Amino acid sequence: MNPTATILEPNEQKTQIINPIERPQITQELSENIILTTVDDLYNWARLSSLWPLMFGTACCFIEMAAFFAARFDFERFGFKPWPSPRHADVIITAGTITMKMAPALVRLYEQMPEPKYVIAMGACTITGGMFSSDSPTAVRGVDKLIPVDVYLPGCPPRPEAIIDAIIKLRKKVAQESIQEQGAFSQSHRYYSITHKMKPAPPLYSGEYLESSSRNNPPEELAKMIKEASSVMFPSLPEKNQSQI
Repeated sequence: MNPTATILEPNEQKTQIINPIERPQITQELSENIILTTVDDLYNWARLSSLWPLMFGTACCFIEMAAFFAARFDFERFGFKPWPSPRHADVIITAGTITMKMAPALVRLYEQMPEPKYVIAMGACTITGGMFSSDSPTAVRGVDKLIPVDVYLPGCPPRPEAIIDAIIKLRKKVAQESIQEQGAFSQSHRYYSITHKMKPAPPLYSGEYLESSSRNNPPEELAKMIKEASSVMFPSLPEKNQSQI
């Protein structure tokens, strides 16, 4: 609709007023007044500008993520606002090395996120284990063994420009999704199709050793040896009789 109005003055000169006070007349063309769309497109359009990420930084890649939200790039102007709670987040960004000790915490945070939820694997250490993939006994060789990943972002570490490109790719994926196909699409992911043979194990440090009786009360042989050694190093002084005092 045209925001200008035309007024005829007495001398028959036309004057245009920009943004008139009165309401403009609705045009008769139907195509300019009705928008045809689907529920999927409307739902995806509403989510595109409000993707709230949950930051899971464990190593140096998180420094680039902090620069990504700084004043130079300022990606919050696109609605990509970091959020501390997993219950209100839409995306979780794993930046850095994932260790066996941090794996249960990551899985728990992912399970607390509401559906639909997405994962961005940032950095070589998150995707494949990076330089720790060959000889580290505690590094997880790929975060997709724990949670399904939607966008892989390689680099050591990736630049903020690469993070922007990953967000654009994720937005394109969100725009093409369908509510009816979400369950069927997730089952074709590498997380579901490959058996990683990872299972939870009991913790190694349970505190039983600190509470054991052998630690509080040493064995008799050890106590005897300590007593003999202390008598040699610190011999007892001869006792004086009461008469000599």
